[in-house]
Formats: sequence, structure tokens, C-alpha cells
Amino acid sequence: MSRGGWVMWPLLALSIVGLTLSFERAWFWLRMSSGATLARAKHLGELLRHGDAKAAKMLSEKDHSIYGKIVTALMKEKVTQAAAVAAVDEQRPRMERFMGTLSTIITAAPMLGILGTVTGLIRAFNILSIEGVTDPRAISPAIAEALITTAAGLAVAIIVLFPYNAFRAQLDRSLGRIETLIAAAQTHEAEK
Repeated sequence: MSRGGWVMWPLLALSIVGLTLSFERAWFWLRMSSGATLARAKHLGELLRHGDAKAAKMLSEKDHSIYGKIVTALMKEKVTQAAAVAAVDEQRPRMERFMGTLSTIITAAPMLGILGTVTGLIRAFNILSIEGVTDPRAISPAIAEALITTAAGLAVAIIVLFPYNAFRAQLDRSLGRIETLIAAAQTHEAEK
């Protein structure tokens, strides 16, 4: 930390926040994509397609996943496009929680690394211009600071990037499942 200069502290903070939020999101998506949760979502879709709204409503009220919550919201009123959009919008914050923060960390960490590179190089050039250095070892700490912060910024961004992309993929798959549930509910509503 000390060899990387002051930029290492914000990078450390970003790495802690990024890892913490990644673990929280991983826990959420593991629960939403567990076999039991997906089986209940599939069963809800089958009940809706077969017109068993009463059983679908009972099952969805016991299901605290995003799928159960959406079906519960749909069963409260006539299934219209507006009701479907409102039900999805109600669950969207649960699904997209912290995604903006993770995206910001992915962008900000390399920028902080570049800032550390610039400050390290400025320090190196100051040493060269003021002291008239003849021994290259005199500027090596400043060059090390520049390289360490660049590497640290890239490492933080890469560590957060992979889970972020996995969470985006889970979000897309969940939205597909939600669309299927909504279509099943709308089909049943149209047959009434």
C-alpha cells in the first residue's frame, strides 16, 4: 500500500465495496436460480397456462422469490400490459440492486490506477529536474508507484467485472422467465 501512494487507499475501498456487493448479489442470484425456485416458477407457469388461477395464487403467495411476487401482483387484478409492467417494475429494484455501483467500480478503478500512474510519473520527473539525479535508483520508487497503481486499478476492475457480467446474464434469464409467466397469465386472462 505504501509503495503505491495515496491512490491505493481509494482502490482498496473500491475493492472492498466491490467484493462485498458481489457476494451479496451472488447470494441473491444463487437463491433465485436454485432448483427449488426455478421449479416453483415453472409450476406457476403451468398453473397459469392451464387456467388454475386459484392454485397459482396460493403458490405465489408462499413464494418469496421475484417470480412469486410478480405472479401475486398479477393475480390481484385483471392481467393487462400495464399491470404486467407495474409488477415487473416493482421487482426490478431487487434484481438490479447494486448493479450501478458495480458498474461504476469497474469504470472508476482503472481511472484511479491511471491517476496513480500520472502522480507517480510527475514525482519521478520532479526528482529528475530538481535533484539532477545520476543514480536511476533515486526515481525507482516513483516509477514503482506508477506501475503499482496501474496494476491495482486494473485488478480491482477485473475482479468486479466477471461477477458483474454473470449477474447481468442472470438478470436477462430472469426477465425471460418473467416474460413467460406474464404471457401465461395473459393467455389465461384472454380465455376468460
